[in-house]
Amino acid sequence: MAWSPSPSPFKDDIVKGKVALVTGGGSGIGLEISKQLGKHGASVVIMGRRNHVLDAAVSTLRSLSIPAIGFEGDVRKQEDAKRVVESTVKHFGRLDILVNAAAGNFLVSSEDLSSNGFRTVMDIDSVGTFTMCREALKYLKKGGPGRYSSGGGTIVNISATLHYTASWYQIHVSAAKAAVDAITRNLALEWGADYDIRVNGIAPGPIADTPGMGKLAPEEIDSKARDYMPLYKLGEKWDIAMAALYLASDAGKFINGTILVVDGGLWLSQPRHLPKEQVKQLSRTVEKRSRGESALVGVPKAKL
Repeated sequence: MAWSPSPSPFKDDIVKGKVALVTGGGSGIGLEISKQLGKHGASVVIMGRRNHVLDAAVSTLRSLSIPAIGFEGDVRKQEDAKRVVESTVKHFGRLDILVNAAAGNFLVSSEDLSSNGFRTVMDIDSVGTFTMCREALKYLKKGGPGRYSSGGGTIVNISATLHYTASWYQIHVSAAKAAVDAITRNLALEWGADYDIRVNGIAPGPIADTPGMGKLAPEEIDSKARDYMPLYKLGEKWDIAMAALYLASDAGKFINGTILVVDGGLWLSQPRHLPKEQVKQLSRTVEKRSRGESALVGVPKAKL
């Protein structure tokens, strides 16, 4: 059955007049965030490494009557980050929202992961996030070029929950996302105080119909994983986009330095080792035993 998005709980103009730059905005979660920001009034710039993906995404956004443009660029390269940020301001006149959704991922055991592979993911996720933030700073900060309001802009970094405990075969991504969370909190502290810029993160769980799920969770693994998800289902790209819209808009105007986990509670859970009915039976047995022992307390040994 074809997926259809739920109606938005937000007003159509909640980010009206804002300009948003979304890295990795050509596909997956990044594209859905771009759509929802645009549907709620923002002009949207997407940044990515593949021109044909950018062109298709821009066409999709414009078909929804969203003012949109795409710029090719690699977040790992400072010159690309600088060029895309400046091109965004040149085209739309300002920059209010930066969403860092570009990411790299693949499954590999630690002993088979090369230093170059580890470094590549760190560069895209963590170094790329910092580089984009740094280049956007002068346009996002209070009173910066192209800013007409007295307040600063906002940054949303897409993270993960992998590093909250540990994850099989994803040491590189766990390290990179831990760094992204640290970047988010530190920039929130410094830039919130100095420039009135709010910096927050979103940690998605498994999201259906995304390149990440295709790489990391083959269908047979996915069906088993649902058995121990608290909500027994995958999330939707819409869920992450709504979280981004909340954090980027005035609805989240007093939220800063927070990593919003959007995973249905999955990071809290573990596979069930015992069926629920078996647990109930064990509980009743233990309770009966406890009652028997309680009844014997204070009874003289001679009577036992």
